[in-house]
Amino acid sequence: MAKRTKYVKPEHREILTAEVLASKRISPNFVRVTIGGEGLAGYTAMGFDQWFRLFVRGKDGNLKLPTSASSLGWYAQYLMMGKEHRPLVRNYTVRDYRAAGFGEFGSTAEIDIDFVSHGNDSPASAWADNTTPGEKVGLLDEGIMYQAPDHTEFSVLVGDESALPAIAGALRSAPRDLKGAAFIEIPHADDAQRLGEPEGVQVNWLVRADAHGEIGTLAAEAVRAAEIPAKGVYGFIAGEQKLASGVRRHLAQDREIPKADITFTGYWRVGKSAG
Repeated sequence: MAKRTKYVKPEHREILTAEVLASKRISPNFVRVTIGGEGLAGYTAMGFDQWFRLFVRGKDGNLKLPTSASSLGWYAQYLMMGKEHRPLVRNYTVRDYRAAGFGEFGSTAEIDIDFVSHGNDSPASAWADNTTPGEKVGLLDEGIMYQAPDHTEFSVLVGDESALPAIAGALRSAPRDLKGAAFIEIPHADDAQRLGEPEGVQVNWLVRADAHGEIGTLAAEAVRAAEIPAKGVYGFIAGEQKLASGVRRHLAQDREIPKADITFTGYWRVGKSAG
């Protein structure tokens, strides 16, 4: 059997331009920015946890985009820009995609992006809080990571609030007969969202007593205490680095799930801003 790659890349990659259509706070700790415009005509929705690099205005208030979309090319061009002119670049997951003709704000395709709100402590969060309709952004599609093997009978999805959009996308795209459990740690009960999960997937919302306290402990403990089948399990873990690596270790060593059947990604780590 051929070894799966970490990412399923889009067939065609280019840095697309889009514009902000709306920005609103949807819960105590999430701000949703919707982008759209004719530039998204080149975007191909792949579903699941499809992620992308978002380019927004730099320190000088302007948006300057690389012209190369290759993995090394765009970054080399980025580094050659002066620090004042470099765009702010962060990785985000598509929370929702609406094809042209099905949008809420116009006739073009639209993408919703959910930002975990950190106030002015995070440049990306501050941008989401203050952006206005009409502002230009850039987008470089990077594909998906969620890849459940054909033999999957039960999926375990784990993450903190930064992984909520990825888990939501995976559950929305999953086969309707999927069985499994999701463990999502959030800072406030009102941050819970409707995910469109299959009927056979139980979603567990784990609310920290201290919204800004230690992240990942609740989720890790919940997985350890959960009833998980002995075989046919696929694990998808994302979020804070210690959480992702710790749960992966538990699933592989204690539950004896093959490492090839576990996808894990540390989006950020404690002590370093997630945005």
